[in-house]
Amino acid sequence: MMLGLHIGIDLGGTNVRVGTINEKGEIKELLQNTTEAEKGYDYTKSKMVDMVRTIREGQEISGIGIGAPGPLDPKEGLILSPPNLPGWDDIPIVDDLSKVFQTNVRLSNDANAAALAEAKFGSGQGYESVFYVTVSTGVGGGLVVNGNVFEGAQGYAGEIGNMILNPYGYQQSNLNRGSLESHASGTAIGKIAEERYEISGGAEEVFRLARTGDENAAAVVNEAIDYLAMGLANITHVINPSVFVLGGGVMKSESLILPPLKEKLKSYVYPGLVPEITLKLASLGGSAGVIGAALLAE
Repeated sequence: MMLGLHIGIDLGGTNVRVGTINEKGEIKELLQNTTEAEKGYDYTKSKMVDMVRTIREGQEISGIGIGAPGPLDPKEGLILSPPNLPGWDDIPIVDDLSKVFQTNVRLSNDANAAALAEAKFGSGQGYESVFYVTVSTGVGGGLVVNGNVFEGAQGYAGEIGNMILNPYGYQQSNLNRGSLESHASGTAIGKIAEERYEISGGAEEVFRLARTGDENAAAVVNEAIDYLAMGLANITHVINPSVFVLGGGVMKSESLILPPLKEKLKSYVYPGLVPEITLKLASLGGSAGVIGAALLAE
């Protein structure tokens, strides 16, 4: 059972959410506000401080966990110039909040926070090792082993979006050419469909057309699934997790994605691994960030 007040902060490029959870992993209290990162870190920090003060209601805080976009340095507690937090360079968010609230503060990648939530209270419950994959605007990942997030030496473990799958392929933002994110993210699906077939409207429109039988849209979706399967196969051969938990906006089209993904994945791994690979959809939805951040504070 959780003792004291553990507060989770889910810091995103659009919204910042602050909440607490009970021993069952259910959100007890939740506050949300716009991030307005373009106004600068100090402006957003004051919002976070006010939200934490409101939600504590005079109670003693046992810890604060923060799930934030990468890149970041969890050991030093620094946010390092994330693309969706413009101008936030080398931000000492852990030290700042520690000084304000006189409590332990822990920072981790937002995908790691979601992975921890799914491992403890979501689709990863009961598994020794859980690899969480989010396929949305980008592609991210997080590894939880025996209930603990594995962050790596510099905190970059799980950054699967930059995994090179085709060195001559597409390139998205500042990632490697042919990276997983450049081929399988929602952003990539939309861009590739528009470039090849003049399909506008982003990934959502591509999936809609694929459901109606549009061959061009289906080809783009199928290619993205193939790259995602390659990515999961690479993770399988390196880590061999007990379960993959798949989340993110793209996975809302599960009926189009999961069946072929499972079949493609089987063809990319050692035969002995085929019956052991388990894919499950994430079950906590948008709550995973706050829940996971609160768990970081334990």
